[in-house]
Amino acid sequence: MSQGVTVSFPSDLAIARAGKTAPMAEIAAQMGIGPHLLEQHGDDVAKIRLEAIDELSSRPKAKYVVVTAITPTPLGEGKTTTTVGLGQAMQHIGKKAVISLRQPSMGPTFGIKGGAAGGGYSQVIPMELLNLHLTGDFHAVTAAHNLLAAMVDNHLHQGNALDLDLHNITWRRVLDVNDRALRNIIVGLGTKMDGIPRQTGFDITAASEVMAILALSNSMDDLRARMGRIVVGYNTAGEPVTAEQLKGAGSMAVIMREALKPNLLQTLENTPVIVHAGPFGNIAHGNSSIVGDLIGIRSGEYLITEAGFGADMGAERFFNIKCRNSGMVPDAAVLVATVRALKAHSGKFKIVAGRPLPPELLAENPDDVRAGAANLIKQIENVKVHGVSPVVAINAFPGDFASEHQAIREIAESVGARVAVCTNFADGGKGATELAQAVVEACDEPSTFRFCYESDMTLKQKIEAVATKIYGAANVTYSATANTQLARYEKNGFGHLPVCIAKTHLSISGDPTLKGAPTGHTLNVREARASVGAGFIYPICGDMTTMPGLGSAPAASIIDFDDNGEIVGLS
Repeated sequence: MSQGVTVSFPSDLAIARAGKTAPMAEIAAQMGIGPHLLEQHGDDVAKIRLEAIDELSSRPKAKYVVVTAITPTPLGEGKTTTTVGLGQAMQHIGKKAVISLRQPSMGPTFGIKGGAAGGGYSQVIPMELLNLHLTGDFHAVTAAHNLLAAMVDNHLHQGNALDLDLHNITWRRVLDVNDRALRNIIVGLGTKMDGIPRQTGFDITAASEVMAILALSNSMDDLRARMGRIVVGYNTAGEPVTAEQLKGAGSMAVIMREALKPNLLQTLENTPVIVHAGPFGNIAHGNSSIVGDLIGIRSGEYLITEAGFGADMGAERFFNIKCRNSGMVPDAAVLVATVRALKAHSGKFKIVAGRPLPPELLAENPDDVRAGAANLIKQIENVKVHGVSPVVAINAFPGDFASEHQAIREIAESVGARVAVCTNFADGGKGATELAQAVVEACDEPSTFRFCYESDMTLKQKIEAVATKIYGAANVTYSATANTQLARYEKNGFGHLPVCIAKTHLSISGDPTLKGAPTGHTLNVREARASVGAGFIYPICGDMTTMPGLGSAPAASIIDFDDNGEIVGLS
């Protein structure tokens, strides 16, 4: 693009509705999956039976590509759009690709973010189904999680034979709605027959440990075993009490049986898309399911998946949690960058979701792009720390200028990254062919994948390895609560687990106001939770909350039906 322009463009919903879906049997056939492995959910969605994992196991493995990003603005940088565009682009250069994505949470869908089906002519369809319920997997997670919460409170009511400490019960409830009023609640009020009064609260379903278990399990047997290992709290002697001890794990696994089967959809260009699980990228590990990837890795030449938020967030968890569990290692990483985000990292502009971008940010100024270069350079480094070849995807917007794209290209190439400009939002797969060629080249390089830390390190050593190597922190501090919790986890034999650090996604640091690539800062760990069934420890930093709230103008206020019964307001 040579100059900034204003373009009238159809809405994502209008583009998605105009798309023509192929029969699901044809989409599955592209992957080498026969109709006997499909369970249709209407005309345009199917579940893939888990038997596909064994049936496909003798086929060659695809190249494995993870899509991540620089630190985003509150508007997001288009990772899903780029992931979809790259998958579509592969067929334009004669390659077969399968895409693997998370399912959107209805919290953000009805909150401030909108849908998560991609954008423009790089979308997953049917867009409405993807963003609203799909096949009910989120509801299964919610039900299984809350069943265990009910079992906890019933156990207390029935005499508390396991000696659960009322002040040390860690299992909360979940709901797939942004609702800040439920963050801290009192249950058991009323008569003696209404339960034992105690303080608890709600998290969003995407932050549920059951959701993480869904994403990290490799079979039904594995999921059942992980359910049993869930720690709901501690007894008065400080020992963990599990879902297995409460006799709730079996019922939870039964609820999750159908949800463990991955969902199959397609792009606007009929590229296969596996959509499964939906853990948040800042308060959970933020990656789609291992089961989905075990199928996708044997179903084409390239498996392209997405990790939540920036390379310091979802990609770090992809490398150190998902890959550690799955045994699969990536061949390349795509790092999405935009002009607006790099200008924001200059520190000169303030971007607020729901408000127009500052006019000065939209003016041609490659120097502002260069002023935010540190963030791009650091996120490239964060990929290279794990021994993975990075490819920078410049997600082009209609108002960008060629001089600004050139500035990004020069920055990325100066630190040894491949670069491609992507116009797939407007042009579909053909707008990402340069990126596809660069990814093919990167995947052909020898892999030297490595973890950021080893399993035998202490929990604090793991936290500090991520904080210093990935976040650029000088040191880590811990609240008294966090110190007590981490010591308890080590004592109870959980010290071998990886860490999933919950922090802001708006900065590489733990402080959302620090832009660029800050160094010398301190990461403050407020508390630490143990997701033993999922298989990680969950330090929470700064002001992070596990139940988001709605903004002043949530998307829920404009989503409705029109006079023809069609959904409107879904973006």
